[in-house]
Amino acid sequence: MMNSQFLFEKLHSSEEFKKFMKEKPDAFLCSGFFVIDLENNSSDDKYNLDFYIPSEKKVFSFQLDNEIKLSPVERPDEKAPEKVPMNDNFDFDKIKELITREMEFKRINNKIQKMLFSLQGKDGKDFLLGTIFISGFGMVKVTIDLKEKRITDFEKKSFFDMLNIVRK
Repeated sequence: MMNSQFLFEKLHSSEEFKKFMKEKPDAFLCSGFFVIDLENNSSDDKYNLDFYIPSEKKVFSFQLDNEIKLSPVERPDEKAPEKVPMNDNFDFDKIKELITREMEFKRINNKIQKMLFSLQGKDGKDFLLGTIFISGFGMVKVTIDLKEKRITDFEKKSFFDMLNIVRK
């Protein structure tokens, strides 16, 4: 699995990113979206970093798979996203360990199948908001404070809880 340092180095060294920042010097990192598939081949993993351009009120996403692709992002709300300071590096293996330890502590014996994370900034801090799919049609919602490397919110849900929400 990747770590944030590698992803940022890959992005910053790309011609696509250098050109983008030259054309949009006011752009800043506003979010990231990561899909880590632990059941299938890691080539199914997805890594996206999103940049907000205040002067244009637009978001563009860099897809960091084999090659780096830039694409505009549709946003439903017009509120400007918060800047992600990215003061805190993270490693997806260590994040998985953190979640696994919390699951053991809460006596959740299911196996992690897929991890979805949204990187966000709030009050000058970096957070990962995660939806972790586990065996037995379960899922765990988790919030991780990246500065303190700790879970601040953890809730197990079942697939059937989600169906009930959709039905209501």
